[in-house]
Order: sequence, then C-alpha cells, then structure tokens
Amino acid sequence: MVRYAELIERSARVAGGLAELRVGRGDVLALWLPNVAEYVVLLLAAERLGVCVVGLNTRYRSEELRGILQTSRARALVMMPAFQGVDFAAILRDVRGDVPDLQTVVTVGPAGGGRSDVGVPGAVAYDALERTSPLDRAAETDAHDALAAFTTSGTTSGPKLAVHDGASLARHARNDAVAFEVRGGDVNLCALPFCGVFGLCAMLATLAAGATVLAMPVFDGAEAASAIARHHVTHLFGTDPMLAAILDGADDPSRLGSLRRGGFADFGGRLALQLERWERETGVRFGGLYGSSECFALMTSWPVDLPAAERARVGGVLVDDEMAVRAIDPQTGTTCAHGISGELQFRGYNVTTGYLGNPDATARAFTGDGWFRSGDLGTTLDARTFVFAARLGDSLRLRGYLVDPREIEEFLERHPSIAKAQVVGAGGAEGQVPIAFVQAREGTSIDAVELKNFARERIAAYKVPHTFVAVAAFPTTPSPNGEKIRKAELRKRAQALFETQR
Repeated sequence: MVRYAELIERSARVAGGLAELRVGRGDVLALWLPNVAEYVVLLLAAERLGVCVVGLNTRYRSEELRGILQTSRARALVMMPAFQGVDFAAILRDVRGDVPDLQTVVTVGPAGGGRSDVGVPGAVAYDALERTSPLDRAAETDAHDALAAFTTSGTTSGPKLAVHDGASLARHARNDAVAFEVRGGDVNLCALPFCGVFGLCAMLATLAAGATVLAMPVFDGAEAASAIARHHVTHLFGTDPMLAAILDGADDPSRLGSLRRGGFADFGGRLALQLERWERETGVRFGGLYGSSECFALMTSWPVDLPAAERARVGGVLVDDEMAVRAIDPQTGTTCAHGISGELQFRGYNVTTGYLGNPDATARAFTGDGWFRSGDLGTTLDARTFVFAARLGDSLRLRGYLVDPREIEEFLERHPSIAKAQVVGAGGAEGQVPIAFVQAREGTSIDAVELKNFARERIAAYKVPHTFVAVAAFPTTPSPNGEKIRKAELRKRAQALFETQR
C-alpha cells in the first residue's frame, strides 16, 4: 500500500537520484517494468526533471528493445533483471552494444525481494535512488515539456514514438476522471500495462480523482475476479477478451456488482456480446472506447443508458469540448456530412506534439490546417460524437464502395462452421476483391463452396469473398493491450494467392 503523501515524497527522492546520475531535462528515460508502484514513482520523478518516459512492454524481446532504445535515444533504462521467468538481463546484454546513447541502467528488485543487480554489470540499484535527498521541482522545467512517448508499433526495429507533454496528460487525466465518474474512495483495477497509452491513461485518471490504483502486474481472469470482489473495485478498463476471462474465472458473477463504470476496446470483435453478458450476469453496464498512442486512450465515452449494442461501438462522445473530430473523404479531401464514412481526423490538446526524433513522420501525420490524420475510417454522428469502422488501410474498395471488412467478418462468423474470420483485399488495376481467412469451429471443417453459396444468398455480391482460406491461427503481434492480428501479413498472403489464381 502506497499513500499519496508517500508517493510524492518517493518521487522527489527518485528525482534527486536520477539527477545525480545526470539524467535531466530533455533526456529520455525508458521503463521496462510491469505494473508496480515504482513505475508511478518514476513517472512523477520524470515530470519533476523535465524527462520524457518511454514505456517498454514486458513481452518485448531483443528486437523490440533494440528498436525502441535506438529510436528514443534513451539515456537511462529502469528494469527488472527478470520477470515471469524471462531473463531481461540477458536480453539487455544482447543489445547493449547497439544502443550507445544508453548511459545508465537502474535495476528494480523482484517483488518477492532479493538482489536487483544480478546479471546487469554496472547497474545502479533502484533502492539507492529512493535514499537520495529529495529534489524540489526544478525551476527550469515547464508543464509543456515532453513527459511520455508511446510506441505506435511494437514489432519493427524502427517504431514511431508519439510524444505528449505533462500539461496534456494532466488535463486528460482530470477529464477522464469526470467522464468515467472516478471519485475519491473508488478503486480501479489497473490490469492494462502502464507502458501503453490505454493503461497509463486509466491509471492517471485514478490518481487525478484521488482514488485507489489496484495494480495488477500480470492479468489473470480468475485473479481479477477475486480482486474485484475482495477490494470492492468500482472501475475497470480493458479489452473484450479480458471481460470474458473475468466472467469465466468468477466463482460467483454477482460478487462483481461493486463495479460502477469502465470502458473496453474491441480487440476480439465480440464486445457487444461481452457487454450483454456482463449486464445479464452482473447488472454492470460498460461501454466501448476509442483511443490511440497519438490521441490518448479514453478520449471518448458512451452514455451508460444506451442499449448494449450501441455502447459497444468503437468511438463515443469526446471527453473535452476542446477536442474536435471530422471525417474527410479520402479521395476528394472534402469534409463528410454526419453519417458518411471518411478518414477520422482530430484536433485538440490530446493530439501528439509529434513523433520523437522523426520530423518527416510528424509532417506527414498532419494536414495543412493542423488536423491529425488518424488513418482510421469512421463516421461522425454530431460535432463531438463519432464511430470508428476500420483502419483506412484495412478498409476495402469494392466496385466503388468503401466497405468495412468487419461487416463481412461478422457475417461470416454467424456461420456454424466459422469461429473467427479476417477479411482483406487483393487485386490489381481492375479493382479489389475480398479474401477471407477463416478458422473452423471445433469439430467442423471449412467447405469453401458451401461458404460462398451461403454468402451469395445473404449479402451483396460485391461483398462475397472471392476466396476462402482455412487457417489454424492468425498471425499476431503483442501490444500493451493484448495480441493484435497482423492484417498486413494477411494482405500479402491474399495478394500472392490472388496472383496465382488469375
């Protein structure tokens, strides 16, 4: 248990310790830690120093670690030598020669105690930082100094890092506390990793309200259900697979009734079903969300009195009047009327100040009149409300129609033989056709001819998949919020298959 007064005191001491290690304003501090108190202390210490924090997922291995340390040019790294049986120290040794900007490594001891410097030569023990004299807020820092940079990709050697300043993070935390009714005395089960924008925004909203952060270093559905009942948790944020895991792991779903508000990202494509199930079994009414590394997570919420199917939509009402959204026709560049699909673009305090060390990417990300190009397809419902449909790169242009692939996927998943479907486009100068990659339900098999007939009888001809490809699993990549399907890889496979069939 860490109280707020202790949190402030510890962050002042750690700021002093980092300053003694010559980490100061404008530097980058990388944190390779799970959800532990030290993460929060270090973030607050960085704010005192004008230092920018880059979070590293504990699932990362050498390729991701090397790429982010190189891109960020991090001066210092705080890490555990090992976590969940993974030798982080060995991974660091593998990349250390490729990251010359990294001058200092600080090691945090395991939660159960023990030495924190094992396998990390020259490392400074984190405990030594907390024994330093407190550092008063440095006079030369500014609220608009960069405080956090979030990865926009965790799978490439050169990811982009979207930067946000301290003033924007603080404002957004206060707005989220109001939007999701977080109050003093509430408890938020923080199971999403703090290294990602989703987990960090949820945690900061809790701090802004003076509520309790119940940190969960590793998510487990049964443990989460037990913690909700035991600690009378009031708030929960996550993904639809997490929702399912918690209910599946609960001995008695009625004991989850302390929950009052929360929001969920639709990662598994079944958020509506999960929200309906939660409401039926617990009486708790959650809603869908929208967010990104560039524009913050929890940037929208839905009114809780909407039907579950409407609350499950990705999107919602912007949480601050200064935020703005518009949909732009990707071909003409004109603003779409409400209800007409286009690229979602955003403006406001929540939008990134740019990509760390990448001015070219920053310039490409913004329009001439200053709006951020999200790369997402969606529709505005009014001046402050919108619905996301798909990544613009994932959307399909079929016989002149712009089609959300999820529409076809959800239709196919209603077939008794299909457990999951992913639809991508392939084609040439004559236009695109949809290609469906499908997983069979247990005990069934995929019959492409039967599936095509099934689709022809029920959906528009241009939406019927040209080819059905049976797969045992989809290619995925880890993210702070769970596994994401690599649509780009499916598109490559689809295009190669299409070429052989021509």
